[in-house]
Amino acid sequence: MTAGSHPTGSGRSIVTFTSTDADRAILGFAGEIGTAELRQLEELPGDSRLHAARAWVWDMREVTRLDLACAYALLRAATGRPSSTTLTIRGARHRVRRVLRECGLEAVAVVEE
Repeated sequence: MTAGSHPTGSGRSIVTFTSTDADRAILGFAGEIGTAELRQLEELPGDSRLHAARAWVWDMREVTRLDLACAYALLRAATGRPSSTTLTIRGARHRVRRVLRECGLEAVAVVEE
């Protein structure tokens, strides 16, 4: 495991911090994100690298599947961020964007193709 990644119960990382500073925290998500990864997503808001950033960018180009329960975990993270912090979701495939829309993430984040 690298310093920027978070292992799941299965031992694989689905989230990697690709860049963090006071301005932005860029997270890369990858693979099939299902119930085995739910705990990792629920712990994400507690990561200190997110607290200092004024903008969160979630790169979802590499996500092939997103479970609705995991999308709700991401929604909880998004709604729990400081009000002055922006959230942009980039590169989500059509199928993943549909799940993001179903859980309401499009209402609290900018979703870019």
